[in-house]
Amino acid sequence: MSASRGKRAKKHEEEEHVNHERWMASYMDMITVMMCLFVVLYAIGQTDETKFIQLKQSLAASFGAHSTAAVLVVDGGTGVLSSDGVVPAKDAITNQSGGPVQGTDKAANIELAEQEVSDFGELHDRLSNALKEQGLEQDVTFTLTARGLVVGMVSSDVFFSSESAELSPRALGVVDAVSRVLVSDRRDIAVEGHADALPSVRYATNWELSADRATKVLRRMVEGGRIPPDRVRAVGLGDAYPSATGGAEARAQNRRVDLVILSDAPEAVRALIPQVAGLSAATNEGA
Repeated sequence: MSASRGKRAKKHEEEEHVNHERWMASYMDMITVMMCLFVVLYAIGQTDETKFIQLKQSLAASFGAHSTAAVLVVDGGTGVLSSDGVVPAKDAITNQSGGPVQGTDKAANIELAEQEVSDFGELHDRLSNALKEQGLEQDVTFTLTARGLVVGMVSSDVFFSSESAELSPRALGVVDAVSRVLVSDRRDIAVEGHADALPSVRYATNWELSADRATKVLRRMVEGGRIPPDRVRAVGLGDAYPSATGGAEARAQNRRVDLVILSDAPEAVRALIPQVAGLSAATNEGA
């Protein structure tokens, strides 16, 4: 009897076995997770270039970032956009992070950059003529950059008094004249306020002072100039980007607002604008 039970117990033990393939479940779980990870990474990598450029421009303006690409400075007055003779080499064209810009060697992008320069040239002429009609052509500067056309409200007269965001009558005339032209333009506008390096007393910092100046100009453009509010934004840059250095006269020039008519072209096209503008100006001068 006991021998029979022993056989049954032995038989029962023989039926039990260890599952040596349990690791497969964990392995398959890991493979599934990795597959999901790669799918997500692939989806993130499919960037909408247009939306990315718009986001980058918005963030750059919000944080006061300026392109490292060369700029083309144009004084107020008549004539076509003229170069200072400096044309950047192709390897000098970089993005805001200092890296190379892809596509600047493509013929299609060069043609688009030429069209952008031509369009900004026409806009410059219209703005210049509008200011001339009011005798204000010497109160602004025009700068063509990879961001677009910068209209600098820099005058020998004081546009903003120290510690003040109230526009002088001459500054109001400039804003009104420029607004009459820009109201029919399609491009977005960044209104960038600046301050001199002296510490502010009425405001917590020069950031708040410069932002208030930019906001005052924006309100004048929207409420008086009828520029659609979805095309314009205000940014305060404090005293981080002075246009002049020195004594009282330089400080007065740094109390300013810049109007940046933003290019809506892709980055590879915008990066070529200063170079193409320089070449076009040199061609015009040689003609």
